Amino acid sequence: MRLYITAAAGLTKPNKAPQMQAARRGCRSVVLTGLLAGLLLFRAALLAVETGASLCPSAVGCPASGCWGWLYGGGSGGDATEEFMKQWTSHREASLLDPVVVEAAPDSLNGLMAEMDTILATYDRLDMEAVVLKIMAMLLKMDRKVKSSRIQALFNRQLASLGIPKSMHCLALRLAEEFSVNAEARSPVPLPQHAPRLTDTSRLHVAVVTDNILAAAVAVASAVSSSADPSSLVFHVVTDKKSYVPMHSWFALHPVSPAVVEVKGLHQFDWRDGDAIASVMRTIDEVQKSSLGYHQLYDGAAERELRRLEASKPSTFSPLNYLKIHLPEFFPELGRIILLDDDVVVRKDLAGLWEQDLDGNIMGAVGAHQPGEDGGICVERALGEHLNFSDPALSSLGLDGSHCVWSWGANIIDLHAWRGTNVTETYQLWLQKNRDSEFRLWKMASLPPALIAFDGRVQAIEPLWHLPGLGWRMPDSDLLQFSAVLHFSGPRKPWLEIAFPELRELWLRHLNVSDTFLRGCGVVE
Repeated sequence: MRLYITAAAGLTKPNKAPQMQAARRGCRSVVLTGLLAGLLLFRAALLAVETGASLCPSAVGCPASGCWGWLYGGGSGGDATEEFMKQWTSHREASLLDPVVVEAAPDSLNGLMAEMDTILATYDRLDMEAVVLKIMAMLLKMDRKVKSSRIQALFNRQLASLGIPKSMHCLALRLAEEFSVNAEARSPVPLPQHAPRLTDTSRLHVAVVTDNILAAAVAVASAVSSSADPSSLVFHVVTDKKSYVPMHSWFALHPVSPAVVEVKGLHQFDWRDGDAIASVMRTIDEVQKSSLGYHQLYDGAAERELRRLEASKPSTFSPLNYLKIHLPEFFPELGRIILLDDDVVVRKDLAGLWEQDLDGNIMGAVGAHQPGEDGGICVERALGEHLNFSDPALSSLGLDGSHCVWSWGANIIDLHAWRGTNVTETYQLWLQKNRDSEFRLWKMASLPPALIAFDGRVQAIEPLWHLPGLGWRMPDSDLLQFSAVLHFSGPRKPWLEIAFPELRELWLRHLNVSDTFLRGCGVVE
C-alpha cells in the first residue's frame, strides 16, 4: 500500500497583541529564510540562525531566547534547530508526499514566505512538522519542473535535428516540377554514351543510398573535387520511389562531368532472379514489422517518451538505411564498391580507399580493431555499448564486448567475397530476433545487426579514411585537416541551422551559391 504524508499544520488560537505579533512575524520570517538557505549550505545557515537575537526588530525587542523562541512561543534556539533536523530527517522520503500537497506547494521562496507571513499574522505559533513538509513539497515541485523542462528541451533539440528545413522541401518540389516541364531534367542519368561505365570494373565505383537530394549532391561534388582523376569515378545513387524524380532532376541538370552519376529508384532495379527480390522484400518487411512492434510496446511514461525520441530519428526505421545490406543484389556485375553515407564531405582522393588491401575480408572500415592494438583507441564505441550482452542470445555468441566497432560512413567493400557468405541472411535473422525479444538485444538501429553479421569479416583501415561524430562535437583542428572523409553522424547535420558553424561551412562550400534552385529556395544566400 502506498502511504502519503499530508501537511496538516497544528495551529493555536490567535494572539491579540498586534505589536508583539509584528515583532514575531519579523523574527519568524528571518528564521524561515535561514532554514531554506540551510538546505543549500546548511552549515553556513546554522551559524546565521544561531545568532537570531540580533536579527529581531529593535523597536519592540525579542526575549533572550531569540527568534527561535518566538517561532515556537518559547524555548531555546538549540532545541528549535534539533526539532527542525528531527522533522526533516523523519520526512526525508519526499516522494511519499501527497501529490495534492506537492501541487499546492508554493512555486518559489517568495511564495513560501508569503504563505508563512499569512499564517503568522493569524496564529501564535507554527507546527515545525508543517513547515518542513511545506518546504519539502516546494522543493519536490521545483525538482519535477526542472526534470520536465530538461525532457522538453531534449525533445525540442531532437525535433530540431529531425526536422526537414522548408528550403529542402521547396527544392524537392521545384525539382519535381522541373522534371515535368523541362525535357533536360528528364534526360537519362547517365547519358547513353556513358552507360557502359556503370559496369566497367576498371572504374572506381561509389554507392550512396539516400533520399536526401542536398546531401547526395554534396557527397558527390566533394568526392569529384577531391579526385586526382574525376573521369575514373562512377557514382551510383540509390533512392526510393518518392525521391526518385527530384533526385534524377537534380543530377540531370547538374552533371559532374567528367565523372558519371547513375540515379536509380528501388522500383527500377531489374532483378535477375526471384531470390534477390525476395531477400530485399524480406528486409523491408522486417523493418516495417519492427517499426510497428516498437511503437506498440507498453512501458512506463519515461520509457515511452524515450522510445518516441529514438523512433523519430530518420535512421531508425528508414528502409533505405537497412538496404545497405543488399549491395551484392543491387550491383551484381561489380566486384568492389565504396559505400558512402550521405552526410559526408570527401576531402581527399578516394583512390587511396579503393586500393585498400582487405586481406580476404568483405569490408574495410575504420575502427575495426582491439583497443590498445598498435597503440590505438576506439574511434567510436566498443561492441558492448551497442549490444546487450546480458541477454543469453548475445552472450552465447562469444563476441568480445571490449572490441572496437566499425561504423557506416566510408567503407570499401569486396562484393565478390560477400556473395560467398551468409552475411545478409544473418543480418535479417538478427533483425527478427531483436524484434522477438521486444528490442532487448539492442536499441533499434541498422548498425548492431551488421556488427554481428560481419563479425570476423572486417579489415581495419587507416583512421584518416573516416572521421565520424561531427554532428556531436567539434574535432581537433589537426584531426579535421588530416581526415579524408568527414562524417556528420549525430543530430547536428550540416544542412540544419543547429550544425556547428565552422563544420557547416565545410559542407556548404560544395554548393553553388549562384544556382537558381538553391537561391530560389533559400538553401544558400
